[in-house]
Amino acid sequence: MKALTLIFVILIALLQYPLWLGKGSWLRVWDLNRQVALQQEKNVTLKARNGTLEAEVRDLKSGQAAIEERARSELGMIKQDEVFYQVIDQPLPQALPVPTPAPQAGQSAPEIP
Repeated sequence: MKALTLIFVILIALLQYPLWLGKGSWLRVWDLNRQVALQQEKNVTLKARNGTLEAEVRDLKSGQAAIEERARSELGMIKQDEVFYQVIDQPLPQALPVPTPAPQAGQSAPEIP
């Protein structure tokens, strides 16, 4: 009787192995579902980026305004009779310390707050 019980336990274990650890196991299915969800998130981001690029290409093909804006921002081009101003960011010069007058004879030194 013990031998028959042992055979059934081994048979059940062999049948359970593919379910938990085999090629189509629950762990592998869970991992693949997680990977699919991550890829779907990436796809949504990339579709939005593609839509933006497609709109930009459409604008560049159809209108002069987009071409002009791109030429101004990337190439620094200006129209005829326009004045170009270049602003250079530089730190302001440091103020020099104001010297205090030396006390004269019979006077005390001024107090510094």
